[in-house]
Amino acid sequence: MRLLIVGTLEGYITAAGKIAMKRGAKVSHTDSIEGALNALRAAAGADLVMIDVKLDIATFIDSLKSERITIPVVACGIGTDAAAAVRAIRAGAKEYLPLPPNAELIAAVLEAVAEESHSIVCSDPAMLATLRLAEQVAPSDASVMITGESGTGKELMARFIHRKSRRANEPFVAVNCAAIPENLLESELFGHEKGAFTGAVARRLGKFEEANNGTLLLDELSEMHPRLQAKLLRAIQEKEIDRIGSSQPVKVNVRLIATSNRNLEAEVRSGNFREDLYFRLNVFSVAIPSLRERPADIPMIAEHFLKKYAEANGLGDKRLTEDALLMLKTHHWRGNVRELENTMHRAVLLSRGEEVGPEAIMLTSKLLAPEGSAQASIPADSPVANPFAGPGGTVPAAQPHAPQPPAAPPLVVPPPGALPTSYGPPKGGKAGPYGMAANSGAAAAANAGGTGAGLAALIGRTVADVERDLILETLTHCLGNRTHAANILGISIRTLRNKLKQYGDEGRSVPSPGNDERATA
Repeated sequence: MRLLIVGTLEGYITAAGKIAMKRGAKVSHTDSIEGALNALRAAAGADLVMIDVKLDIATFIDSLKSERITIPVVACGIGTDAAAAVRAIRAGAKEYLPLPPNAELIAAVLEAVAEESHSIVCSDPAMLATLRLAEQVAPSDASVMITGESGTGKELMARFIHRKSRRANEPFVAVNCAAIPENLLESELFGHEKGAFTGAVARRLGKFEEANNGTLLLDELSEMHPRLQAKLLRAIQEKEIDRIGSSQPVKVNVRLIATSNRNLEAEVRSGNFREDLYFRLNVFSVAIPSLRERPADIPMIAEHFLKKYAEANGLGDKRLTEDALLMLKTHHWRGNVRELENTMHRAVLLSRGEEVGPEAIMLTSKLLAPEGSAQASIPADSPVANPFAGPGGTVPAAQPHAPQPPAAPPLVVPPPGALPTSYGPPKGGKAGPYGMAANSGAAAAANAGGTGAGLAALIGRTVADVERDLILETLTHCLGNRTHAANILGISIRTLRNKLKQYGDEGRSVPSPGNDERATA
């Protein structure tokens, strides 16, 4: 954590700096706004700025925006001057700290504003094995490719590798390649000289130089344009970069970690990603399992976020009821840990009292497809279901929709040795083993005399494996007819085709389209 203090802070600089350093921050100081901008343009950089409220905070923040420098700013001033605090917040400061500095208040701001909490919460064997693998490779300087679905925690894994490496005391710098336009990403990575292009008002060092001797995370690398990929490849090979507008190369010593939620091998085959760059970055690969593949982590992560957001909102201790926990365990979690975090944040705000029950759990639709729109599943007794229907309400409750057939709950395969006796009966259907509807999914196939040997044969397999076999068996049953298979499976034809393309890319045998489909193709 790098803290930059700007101004005199009415003589309290030394005290504030000592407090921050005791909390693990690296502190630097400058007297003026121009000095602060020069420091942020240089390789030293900062993660948080504390600025004297007497300085022109609005001009400082406008300069940061114009030069695309994203950093939280906290204003500081003597006592509890409400007018000064309002001016600072309106100018764009995230917080206002009264002086003299309070140790606990500064510690809270350092954690809350800079978001320095990067712990990984897990207990599932699948995730623990992944962490052991990451810890094993961390001490080396080898490039690491981290893959996984969106929301699984790829940046957290990158920070974990950095903390376990020999570069732990050096900078960790992250760049989101998908969030920065192509024409700006080159400047962001490699820096530029003054006057190199319109808007380059001063020399600025790029992320490679900022991360020198440390770790550089290239987040969502698959979104990078092929032209820029070539320049990145040269930087990796030669260990030097060229600032835009400069003819002098700069030597850099950076450990690279890249992340992607796409299949990069498929991207290489399609020509969207350079093969030589892929092999340069993929010296070691860490694949983070989806939340569906680590079900034992769901209760622990849910409790973690429950506590976090209860504290953040000034609420007392809250706990999940068994029924609420059952809903979480049987959800599909297409958004993985990020979706679970948002769900628990909503639950904290919707719950009434110390217990968080099913009425506070809002889940996305189980019919959610990759290209589909998310439909929030709001329990009928949720406080937001009929907000004006209670005593004193002025708007009558909405008429209920026509009843829909219940969707079959997804199969949750517990880790070996942790198999529960029951997850409870599903709503609207006859209970089968482990809470699964007796006439749905694999159970229906077994009862109908299909190739499955019942639920016992599924123990130890991932949900993705079971889904793949079900799709391919259904397609074979339909003689390759994609439309009929999609109707039987209850998914869109586009989703089915995307799945089949994925299986083909993985080397699986996919039945050819039926005669009718080939004729209309």
